Amino acid sequence: MIALVQRCLHAWVRVDDTIVGEIGPGMAVFVGFQTGDAPELDAKLASKLAALRIFADEAGKMNRNVVDAAGNILLIPNFTLAADTTGGNRPSFTGALAPAEAKARFEQLAARFAPQLPNVQTGRFGADMKVEVLNDGPISLILRLP
Repeated sequence: MIALVQRCLHAWVRVDDTIVGEIGPGMAVFVGFQTGDAPELDAKLASKLAALRIFADEAGKMNRNVVDAAGNILLIPNFTLAADTTGGNRPSFTGALAPAEAKARFEQLAARFAPQLPNVQTGRFGADMKVEVLNDGPISLILRLP
């Protein structure tokens, strides 16, 4: 499982000229599921994202997590994070989890935040999405969970 986390001032996902997910300050998280990813990783990723200290405290140090900062999360499904680019110039996506299973896992991941962050927004799985992220910092992190 791979996640690209961007601390942002705002972010939105648009599908067919309609905004399907939009947040203010928080994190935009692109999530890619890979074959062999155990379902237990979903809970680990949700926990890691909620606890990740990338927001400034009163002293300006990155000591606050998204919950402490009263931030938002926009989850965006992105199978291209599982791309293998070692074999040539065209990426291979054979390492990406099958779409039906990845969609179910993505929906379950989003639901895991409900107790702590009731306003988690998502992109639309399998759609042609247009994504805008106003990165803050910029702070961008790649999380790889075995």
